[in-house]
Amino acid sequence: MDSSLQISPAPWLCTKPPDWRSDRLKDVVPLILGGGTPPSSEPDCWEDGKIIWVTPTDFSRNGNRPEISDSERKITEVGLKMSAAAMLPVNTVIMASRATIGAVRIAGTELTTNQGFVSFVCNDSILHHRFLFYVISGFLGDYFAEIAPGTTFSEISRGRAKREPIAFPGRDEQQRIAAFLDASCAAIDAALIAKRLQLDTLDALGKSIIQRAVTEGISEGVEFENTGNAWMEKIPRGWKLVCLKRVAEIQGGLTLGKQYAGPLIERPYLRVGNVQDGYLDLADVSVIELPASVATGVELRPGDVLMTEGGDLDKLGRGHLWNGEIPGCLHQNHIFAVRCFLHKLKPTFLAYVTAAKYGRDYFEATGKKTTNLACTNATKVGEFPVPLPSLTEQDAICAYLEEKLAEVKGIATGIESQIAILTAYRKSLIHECVTGQRRITDVDLNRVKAHG
Repeated sequence: MDSSLQISPAPWLCTKPPDWRSDRLKDVVPLILGGGTPPSSEPDCWEDGKIIWVTPTDFSRNGNRPEISDSERKITEVGLKMSAAAMLPVNTVIMASRATIGAVRIAGTELTTNQGFVSFVCNDSILHHRFLFYVISGFLGDYFAEIAPGTTFSEISRGRAKREPIAFPGRDEQQRIAAFLDASCAAIDAALIAKRLQLDTLDALGKSIIQRAVTEGISEGVEFENTGNAWMEKIPRGWKLVCLKRVAEIQGGLTLGKQYAGPLIERPYLRVGNVQDGYLDLADVSVIELPASVATGVELRPGDVLMTEGGDLDKLGRGHLWNGEIPGCLHQNHIFAVRCFLHKLKPTFLAYVTAAKYGRDYFEATGKKTTNLACTNATKVGEFPVPLPSLTEQDAICAYLEEKLAEVKGIATGIESQIAILTAYRKSLIHECVTGQRRITDVDLNRVKAHG
């Protein structure tokens, strides 16, 4: 590290080159503004609105793109006047002050925001908007998220943000740093996109492996016979196709809100949110009080296959094998605990069957849908068509899938590690450049523009 760098008094700024200037944001940014929301009860504020009105949801929909130029909802001129929102010019730096505090975008067009943001309208001759964008991306946003007070929700106030000091070089070096980071981050982001596409391909491969194994078996030269069922028109000769209710018991769960008399005991309680697409999220399991006699009837047992009644289309009907991860755990009435008749159906095999494409197609087509959510019921679960090879073949298929999916997961884990390294490098590179730990020359800029 350059010995000429000076230690800064700001806790989030490790070093500052002696030729860089320090000042509070409010002293170098001409306008630092908040946002607002028009009255929801006033149709004139919303109907046929044309003014882009950014909310935190729009940030998440925007992906990782630095610029934001559209919003899901729009307001009218009346709505603008009836709220604290202000029109922001192109190149305004917009930082989330609630929810994902420190998330930052640049206005790609004239727009306004709700009250969940602090917006910086820069004078580029003093503090270039893209340099400030990278300062917030590199460390200042994280710092704001760390110090934000709040009980119900955390928030960094506009007044608090305005008082933060910032170190920055002259205009030419700011522009050079921003251009260098634009090119470098674009190259890193392209690599990240490619890695995530590889993960999508592996995910599709895993699903196709499951689909083929549970519907066609794993033997060579299999002969098929027609079933007359629209969801699975053919199965290997010797298999059966049966409704789930013929080979398993479908156990409902516990409905909250009832008042119970007598001594109560505490029991862990699984909700729909704990049952994700492909895994169980047991980091935040609720606790409920009820009589022991009631708890016994809705207690999960090892070997239960959990299927959700409602939620995201991607996980509707997806079965998860419960191995007794939390002893004595109960389950919500929106989760079915499917208990296989073990002389006919293996729970592990059923879990794989529900993960197959045809299973997802069945529940999506037969469930009730609202936007991207859907729900099913015990009747539809009971009618779900299950391919049924012998128990010996079920065991062989499960062993085959465990091996093949472990190979796929191993490759995916390696790619996820590469994504983590690239993401950390991107963050570190930004931090080094905007704190002066790494000085960017014209040679650096030309090299990265030429080679990425």
